[in-house]
Amino acid sequence: MRLDLTTLNLILAIEQTRSITRGAEREHLALAAASKRVSDLEARLGVQLFERRARGVEPTEACRALVRHIRSLHASLHALESEVVEFARGIKGHLRIAANTGSIAECLPPDLAAFSQAHPQIRISLEDTTSAEAQAAVAEGRADIGLFTPPLLDNRLQTWNYAKSRLAVLVPKGHALAKREKVSFSDLLDYDLIGLHAGASAQELMREQAQARGRTLNARLQVRGFDAIAQLVEAGLGVAVLPEGPAERFSRVFAVQLVGLDETWAARDYCLGVLRQERLPAVVQRFVDALCPAKPAESQKP
Repeated sequence: MRLDLTTLNLILAIEQTRSITRGAEREHLALAAASKRVSDLEARLGVQLFERRARGVEPTEACRALVRHIRSLHASLHALESEVVEFARGIKGHLRIAANTGSIAECLPPDLAAFSQAHPQIRISLEDTTSAEAQAAVAEGRADIGLFTPPLLDNRLQTWNYAKSRLAVLVPKGHALAKREKVSFSDLLDYDLIGLHAGASAQELMREQAQARGRTLNARLQVRGFDAIAQLVEAGLGVAVLPEGPAERFSRVFAVQLVGLDETWAARDYCLGVLRQERLPAVVQRFVDALCPAKPAESQKP
């Protein structure tokens, strides 16, 4: 028996509906035919995919693993269809990038512009994500390239060092810390902190550092976007830790003061990650070569 799309789609439908009957209906199959497809696939794989219950079925761990691959396959098929159709319009490739907010704010735009100018027939899609989300998107086949800060959470990814960054502090003009050249993180814990939403790498790093000091992070406001953070700091609602590049720009636009963060962990790297494979697709390889020339892959593991 071959692994055909009809059977794989059926497994996905059953997993989502928790019912062989409803899964069969969704895929327009007779119940007997659907049951046979499931049993034949279980026999081929040598595992049980569903546990039969009085009110339906429950997917096993083996089924959940299979479903992850089915979703990845769907994403690949969708990308394949989209890319092939675009050849008729003169497009010769489609690059899907998932990048964390910091890399977009600090270093990615000029590199994207240069790459687009050098490769005008490659269409680029960019999604603003957290570092964890960027890694997951690449690992699951929803993105070709991920840009994120360590740690590496999935050893299916091959990574390169892309750019260096440093975290800095923004405080309102006239704030008690505004006259200081540098502050420690402990100094900031006495104030309300304005940051990105939960899951953002800098936010999680600060939470860990506060816990290591036996303190609580006073995350008064959490928003999406560095510009919103800067405006809230200007309004006097708290202080913020964000990448030095955008922090310096905001200090010239808003009534805020840039202060150095005197912590070793304030220095951090942006990594470029792709799904580990013997040979990268040509479009992906061109992008890696453009952003990380002559930089060997890192052998990082979670």
